[in-house]
Amino acid sequence: MKNIPVIDLAIIVLYLIGMVWIGFYFSKKNKNAEQFTKASGRIPGWAIGLSIYATFLSSNTFLGVPGKAFGSNWNAFVFSISMPLAAIFAAKYFVPFYRRTGAVSAYTHLEHRFGPWARTYAVVCFVLTQFARMGSVFFGMALSLQALLGFSMASIMIIMGICIIVYTVMGGMEAVIWTEVVQGILKTLGALLILYLVLREIPGGIEKAYEIGKAADKFSLGTMKPDFTQSGFWVVLLYGFFINLNNFGMDQNYVQRYHTAMDTAQAKKSIWLCVAMYVPASLLFFIIGSALFSYYQLNPELTEGLKQAVATERLGLGASAQQVNELAATLQPADYGDKVMPHFMVYKIPKVFLGLIIAAVLSAGMSTISSGMNACATVFTKDIYQRYFKPDLEGKSELRILYLATIIFGLIGLGTGLAMLGIKSVLDIWWQLSGIFAGGMLGLFLLGIMSRNTKNKQAIIAVIVGIMVILWLTFSPRLPDAYSAFRSALHINMVIVVGTLTIFLTGVFITFLTRKK
Repeated sequence: MKNIPVIDLAIIVLYLIGMVWIGFYFSKKNKNAEQFTKASGRIPGWAIGLSIYATFLSSNTFLGVPGKAFGSNWNAFVFSISMPLAAIFAAKYFVPFYRRTGAVSAYTHLEHRFGPWARTYAVVCFVLTQFARMGSVFFGMALSLQALLGFSMASIMIIMGICIIVYTVMGGMEAVIWTEVVQGILKTLGALLILYLVLREIPGGIEKAYEIGKAADKFSLGTMKPDFTQSGFWVVLLYGFFINLNNFGMDQNYVQRYHTAMDTAQAKKSIWLCVAMYVPASLLFFIIGSALFSYYQLNPELTEGLKQAVATERLGLGASAQQVNELAATLQPADYGDKVMPHFMVYKIPKVFLGLIIAAVLSAGMSTISSGMNACATVFTKDIYQRYFKPDLEGKSELRILYLATIIFGLIGLGTGLAMLGIKSVLDIWWQLSGIFAGGMLGLFLLGIMSRNTKNKQAIIAVIVGIMVILWLTFSPRLPDAYSAFRSALHINMVIVVGTLTIFLTGVFITFLTRKK
């Protein structure tokens, strides 16, 4: 921890004021629910694309990806490689479908297809996914800034949470999109700046960094063997494809943006712009992680200092020097990968640049959280409150419910982040939770649009079977040794793959048997 120069603090404060001002500026336009949720359908495709890109590029990417590259290799980059494959389906099928329905909620059509239960089930899965997402982003943002600002992670989350809630509630979807345009540009420039500063500290520059990384097998994409029990190339590719298919096809964060576009062509353009920006940007963060590994290999005294800090944090301030030293000696790069970039920023980034990079870290988290808050408020209002409690909700009353729901979901996301204090890897926890909650939702969606003959009863049975499989895959590895025969050997990232396919194929099979009978 160090004292931040006044000029850097000024940059951070100006950034936060700017975000709140954007919310205030657009608050004057929020006269009805359509403006709050759809921005009245007048946003250009390039702005929506930057907005989706900024939502993808969260603090999980900003912090977790370099930590993954530092602690292991580039296996997680396969997730980004899968994105264009999912985008093909999204641009061809999903965007025209949602634009044609006109419903701002991604889940309204499920009621028309299978009944109210399907709509509610998808909303619950989505909201739980967003709690996990917002919580992990809050956690990652606070973890990055703790060493730089000197405040506790909890206090950083609370301050940032208040700012995000204020501008999201005031400005609605239009404010969310335009703040994300600014944030997307800022975080990309911040990543480029960090890479430059890391390479500047390595004698020999990028050539030396590549030489050290290659010797340590840091650029591997994982084993190419069809082994689904470990995080190899094919496991991450399948996981990434299904998660991105869920993002583009069922995630309210992205579906809602399709409705803000001027027309269908602009909505499709936004998807491909997001992909064209995110894939190289994620590669940039993997390069940063590998460069940091090379830098710390060349500076073992810094590595020891970092390990001592991590050991002290885990044991608490009351631990003895011997206890700290013993734990520090056992730590591997994967154990402190998420701490590396903040540690480097503390000691090696000069003034002015530090303020800009902290603003970039803040933007990485704020864009994802604000988007999640708005999306959760929208589906709660449309799919829960209006559907079950007040069908005639409209006008100012609907706008008030949207405001209140946005605040409540923002506070819940903040609470989830506070509950995550102490986890080992922010990227791991997000991948695991998203795979659990998203699997059932995507399976039901695909069953609805691809199996035209499947009816309500078949869908219910398919979802029940799918949930049982997802729960078994998730929790069976924790069974005692006496029940080891019942443990799942599949990697945790296969949960969404197997869960989705289970629901879809079960539904298709039962439909076939029913029609044959």
